[in-house]
Amino acid sequence: MTYVCFTLQVDPTKLDAYREAHAAVWPDMLRALHETGWRDYRLFLRPDGLLVGTLQTDDFAAAQEAMARTEVNARWQAAMAEFFPTLGESRPDEGMLVLDQVFHLEEQLDRS
Repeated sequence: MTYVCFTLQVDPTKLDAYREAHAAVWPDMLRALHETGWRDYRLFLRPDGLLVGTLQTDDFAAAQEAMARTEVNARWQAAMAEFFPTLGESRPDEGMLVLDQVFHLEEQLDRS
């Protein structure tokens, strides 16, 4: 299992609406994420709009590609675009900045 962490920037003037949208994600979007290999997917939002996402998956590129092929993802990305004006014409799921993992407690404990 691979751990993934990414960031995006939400428009700070739309944080309440962004939170509301994620308090009730469409059931077909939830199913699609699950069926395409997104596990333990979480989003964290800072007051200035910095969004940090984490998830586990067997293959992130494959999970992204599988989601991109779903009809619900196209609708969801279109609905979410207003929250990410700095992405221009890119969809939010294409604008994720994936971070490199530099520390993992359990890995280092296992080596010691």
